[in-house]
Amino acid sequence: MSKEKPSEFKPYHHPAGGWGAAGATAKVLMEQSVLVKGSRGLLAMNQPGGFKCPSCAFPDPDHRKTLEFCENGAKALAHEATKARVTREFFAKYTVTELMEKSDYWLEMQGRLTEPMRYDATTDKYVPVAWDDAFAMIGRHLQALDSPHQAEFYTSGRTANETAFLYSIFVREFGTNNFPDCSNMCHEPTSRGLPASIGIGKGTIVMSDFDHAEAIFVIGQNTGTNSPRMMTNLVEARKRGVPIVLINPMPERALIRFTEPQDVLQMATFGSTPISSEFVHVRIGGDLAIFKGMMRALFEAEEQGERVLDMDFIQQHTAGLDALRDDVMGCSWADITRISGVSEGQIRRIAEIYKRSKATIICYGMGLTQHQEGSRLLQQVANLLLLRGNFGKPGAGIAPIRGHSNVQGDRTVGIDEKPTQRYLDRVRDAFGFEPPRTHGHHVLEALEAMEAGTAKVFIGMGGNFIRAVPDTDRSYDAMRKLNLTVGIATKLNRGHLVHGKDALLLPVVARSEIIRTEAGEQFVTIEDAMANVTASRGVFEPVTEHVRPETEIVCRMAIATLPHSKTPWARYMVDYTPIRDKIAEVYPEIYSDFSEKIKNPRGFHLDIPPRRLVWQTPNDKANFLVLPGLEVNVPVEDAAMLRLATIRSHDQYNTTIYSNSDRYRGVYNNRLVIFMNKEDMKDRGLENGTVIGLETYSDDGFRRYVDGLTVIDYPMSRGAIAGYYPELNPLLPLDYFDEISGTPAAKSIPVKVVESVASAAPIRIAG
Repeated sequence: MSKEKPSEFKPYHHPAGGWGAAGATAKVLMEQSVLVKGSRGLLAMNQPGGFKCPSCAFPDPDHRKTLEFCENGAKALAHEATKARVTREFFAKYTVTELMEKSDYWLEMQGRLTEPMRYDATTDKYVPVAWDDAFAMIGRHLQALDSPHQAEFYTSGRTANETAFLYSIFVREFGTNNFPDCSNMCHEPTSRGLPASIGIGKGTIVMSDFDHAEAIFVIGQNTGTNSPRMMTNLVEARKRGVPIVLINPMPERALIRFTEPQDVLQMATFGSTPISSEFVHVRIGGDLAIFKGMMRALFEAEEQGERVLDMDFIQQHTAGLDALRDDVMGCSWADITRISGVSEGQIRRIAEIYKRSKATIICYGMGLTQHQEGSRLLQQVANLLLLRGNFGKPGAGIAPIRGHSNVQGDRTVGIDEKPTQRYLDRVRDAFGFEPPRTHGHHVLEALEAMEAGTAKVFIGMGGNFIRAVPDTDRSYDAMRKLNLTVGIATKLNRGHLVHGKDALLLPVVARSEIIRTEAGEQFVTIEDAMANVTASRGVFEPVTEHVRPETEIVCRMAIATLPHSKTPWARYMVDYTPIRDKIAEVYPEIYSDFSEKIKNPRGFHLDIPPRRLVWQTPNDKANFLVLPGLEVNVPVEDAAMLRLATIRSHDQYNTTIYSNSDRYRGVYNNRLVIFMNKEDMKDRGLENGTVIGLETYSDDGFRRYVDGLTVIDYPMSRGAIAGYYPELNPLLPLDYFDEISGTPAAKSIPVKVVESVASAAPIRIAG
């Protein structure tokens, strides 16, 4: 926070979207000095023949508009197309120690990386390195390992299908399945929890289902900030009179009222659309109790003679109903309401909305996935949908609203630390080597290996790994034990400053930039959150002649590391069509005729068996699965305990900070804030603007503490508080996660308020 911009809390009472979003878009283009260039790029973004948005994974509509982007997509493009540059002169000016003192926002604003750099320990600075020398260093470090399992290969969700596929082949030919991936920290419970229920770890809806839904539930997801283009679907649904039920511990502005920036009439008249027809103010961790309350209401109605359950569907397509009924009916309404924080009357009311709907979509985000029982919690969402037969028909299904663009695609094409034996057989047959058969590391296991000293090399394909992971201080120490860290990225971030003894920064061609090789101009492909695969072709010239496409970097790492490989890396480096042909060979059921299908400007849809009422489970049925009890996190027996959810501001995407403000929540020029219920503040003797510290409840010997946090009176549910990620990641223990998926339980961290010893700048409270 700068002295020129004092901290302020000023409640935001306007609709989300509208002129505020339009103004923010223009401001960011001017701020990055790309008003003309950026505007040209926005016309090509998410359009046939153009490039896919580098931000979220929400699909393109069936009928695209001339402008098909949102405010946050515009920010992502502006920061990618920025005129700011991180050059060798920049690195000559600052030591890494000095850069570590800078904020994440400051690092982001420095701009694009322009040439490969290596860390020089003598000067504590990054210095230029030739590309050939950089690849030779990677090859030497990997070849020197006692075991391939001493290397960790991270992937960001921005990585395109072609690059991710080759990366998985390179790493498996090297000899390990160590694939810590950004999905491990967000929607891994979707990938690991849903297959046992419905046979696939993906959502089951397509965009047209929003047009046919009779009810939509949005749970644990801040649509207006994290996937704003989805707001168009919700606006249209509300105009049709479709009830939209929002279940969340804090109200979100976009799901209260929204003005669609591309609606000329609304913009001209300053109009807006009310979105949620019912807001359910759940306690953090209370979602399971709500789901069981809704299911109990359905079972009770059935017992009273109503035809509520879709028994034809259940008898033909499912197994396990009796065990689910026994579990749900064993939960008392008193416990359901106490743990959820929601009245029996409201739960029955939303159950009635669900009961009356003949086609229901349930959308969810990390408010459900990031709990200690996140995977099994999602199975309860599937249970709820199965009871009414909400699969395999228009307007119905489950919809994980994934974050990063292509995070789902990376998993589809092989970025998976737990690959199936069938997939490994196909890799063997397609490439002529025997891949490793043992499971590799997810993110938390990779950190444990670093901390234990058994991991020696870390290669990060995009992302900001060390800033995204839990237990910041422990993770920093673990990362610094490595012999080599490699950051493959467009921009400088914290992950490049917390490094191994040797370190490389390898700058890449951005999503919005043209890929040219000896074989001509190339394109890549992206899978969105609804399993649509589309081509992405950049429109800008690369930032400098020294950056390289990600696919080339993967191929050259493989050539430097695997001198006797029979895989034609040199060919794949210049021609991406053979890569797609190999993807089709390894995944014939979903990617057959890949190279032909992708010629369709609108792309194609991957097969989702539950849409055909096909269940790829061991018993060929969709399964009702039981999660006993009503808690999704280990209880802490202390009346002073609060549950902390780490959240994004409206001006950030994952760990990328676009500004220090959060317009929709009314916070300006401050990220060290805590949103707290007024009654919880009163119980602790706190006032609006009080500065506090937070400490984690933990018995593992590590003290986790963050100081200098300003309390803001906000309509949170009782016992729930929220604050920004990644600043509050130090409070999240490494051993606080979902056992099935390994996903950190970042939405329910047990903390207590402690006295602050920091001198924080005052925040002005207005309104």
